Amino acid sequence: MGGMPTPVFLTIDTEFAWRHHSAGNDVSAIHALSLEPAGVGLAWQLETLARHALRAVFFVDPMPALIYGLDPFRRIVGAILEAGQDVQLHLHAQWAGAKADDRAAHGRFELIDFACDEQRDLLAGAIDLLVAAGAPRPVAFRAGSYSANDDTLAALADLGLRYDSSHNGAGHPWPSAIALPQRQIAPVRHCGLIEVPVTTIEDQPGHLRNFQICALSSGEMRAALEHAVAYEHGVVTIVGHSFELANRAGTRANAVHVRRFEALCAMLGEMREMLPTMHFADEPRLQLGRDDAPLGPSILRLRWRQAEQLWSNMVEERAA
Repeated sequence: MGGMPTPVFLTIDTEFAWRHHSAGNDVSAIHALSLEPAGVGLAWQLETLARHALRAVFFVDPMPALIYGLDPFRRIVGAILEAGQDVQLHLHAQWAGAKADDRAAHGRFELIDFACDEQRDLLAGAIDLLVAAGAPRPVAFRAGSYSANDDTLAALADLGLRYDSSHNGAGHPWPSAIALPQRQIAPVRHCGLIEVPVTTIEDQPGHLRNFQICALSSGEMRAALEHAVAYEHGVVTIVGHSFELANRAGTRANAVHVRRFEALCAMLGEMREMLPTMHFADEPRLQLGRDDAPLGPSILRLRWRQAEQLWSNMVEERAA
């Protein structure tokens, strides 16, 4: 096994889910279904992380505060900081054109559909909202839907951010449109800041899948972590969401996803010497410009996940 530890960013995109807004729910229902669905949302995730003594980064999207006010976001930011975890910036652009009294109204969904100066204005406004909700000024960003391009990074650098984590080879070249190679998973200096790509694996020859809790089985996660250690990767970046451990309706825990999250936390706890979890707020020094390659395909791991996914879709996703 490798000698140099590989830093891990365990990131949770923490947001009001657009589907619960467009369904016409009131703000308390949107908050409950997006942040605390079925008892496996933010509070449960923070507790589980604490139990395993892991650090995690919560990319919080404050944009719905434009419609629903800052109160829900003060609660979200407060809970994360109180748990000793890291709050950074997330942004889904459609909220900029949303309305409380017309749930069909929305702005452009993808940040990359905005010109450079428009992106800068949206980002500057989102930073102000996040700080107004009680967060320290962010140093890291991830675009909603990984929708970022080189203009996004230039705007972020201009606003003083040091890291971006929007490059996702599984969503490249659209909507993840940063001008980096599709298979780039090592951190790299690009457009004035450090790009920390989402880790991907090659689950089938020529096909990438991102390291996301609802996308990989526990076996694939373990294989990806062991691969990163063996080859001394520059970083492992894992994605979760505040709502993805419940079914899409937010009414019931998805036992497959809950087990994966628990298994992942246990693995990271057990491998902490070689895979220490990090906060962006600590501005860790990363090994840049490495030639790290995604884990290669295994037909056995793929079939196992497909069976697990079938169960998840047929049984776990049914509304209560």
